[in-house]
Amino acid sequence: MRSRRLLINVLAGVVAVVLPAACSTGKAGTSSTASQTVPATVNPGASTAAPPSGESDAVTFQQAVPGSGKGMKIGLITLDDSVPFSKLVSDGIKTQAKRAGAQLVYCDSKGDGATALACARNFKVQGVQGYLNFQSDAKSADSICGAGPSVPVIAIDIAQGSCQTSFMGANNEFAGNLAGKALGTYMKKNFDCEYDAFVSMEEPDAGEVNTARMGGYRKGFESVCGPVKNLRTENAFRIDQARTTFADVLTTLPGAHKIVVAAINDDAIEGALAAAKTAGRQKDLYVSGQGADPSSWCAIKSNPQWVGDTAYFPERYGEIGVPYLIQAIKGQTIPKNLLVPHQIINSANVGSVYSPSC
Repeated sequence: MRSRRLLINVLAGVVAVVLPAACSTGKAGTSSTASQTVPATVNPGASTAAPPSGESDAVTFQQAVPGSGKGMKIGLITLDDSVPFSKLVSDGIKTQAKRAGAQLVYCDSKGDGATALACARNFKVQGVQGYLNFQSDAKSADSICGAGPSVPVIAIDIAQGSCQTSFMGANNEFAGNLAGKALGTYMKKNFDCEYDAFVSMEEPDAGEVNTARMGGYRKGFESVCGPVKNLRTENAFRIDQARTTFADVLTTLPGAHKIVVAAINDDAIEGALAAAKTAGRQKDLYVSGQGADPSSWCAIKSNPQWVGDTAYFPERYGEIGVPYLIQAIKGQTIPKNLLVPHQIINSANVGSVYSPSC
């Protein structure tokens, strides 16, 4: 399965996308089970949910108003639609553009700055009136913008230079905080915050995203259980890598039966749980992840060790990007930050937010 590293690195604004740097190879280079039909499995009832309390700059998901984009030509430079996360984002934007009645000019940058530059030039030739930009080469952002038309631009998950009108993406510290608080609350309720170790599965190369997200985890956990004790920080974010790394961690904790595990993505959680199962110690872990990927839904629903997970809803990015872009094209002022309304997913609500096949 292709790893969700894409979700991590694109949010970090990492320039080099190792195909994909933001979703780089996991499990022997295969891809995560994020199905291309995931948008159809999302519960439409969640579309009007208000942002979680405490998440500043979050906006609500909203379906585009039918006909609101009639006569408009809008563009999308996508990251790389061979990557599940990017494909989900693109499909959601296409759906909302069609709903709005706007003509969408689509261009896949395939993780390449030169291709993104060509996309922007094409937008100028075609008379695109505004566009969403999910290209990965942050250092070339100003050049790419300069090659395109002088129109409203909404950046997706990666800053797009001086020409961007708004930034749309994740609130990493808050997303981490949600999952960390869920872990702390569980440990408080069931063990009075007694545990043997806190293992943080991270990706240091993701820079700011790693710092914000994993720092948010610890703050959330500490808000319930006090200062983290016996902290182990591991560089492990792919399934195969996390499985190997966590197997080693378990050998250093032979008598531990309450190990708290926080991870920058769901791949790391899946790897840690796989290692624990092989060692016959799956009940020694209490975990929470990031992404609420389709591959994790059934485990969240049925595995009591999977305490919670923060949802990012890539399949619904279009419900933010398209309506706000149309407003900007019409000359309306839109927020500088359009952050995703993250939500904690657990066994109690995964079936109502999504529709797991299990």
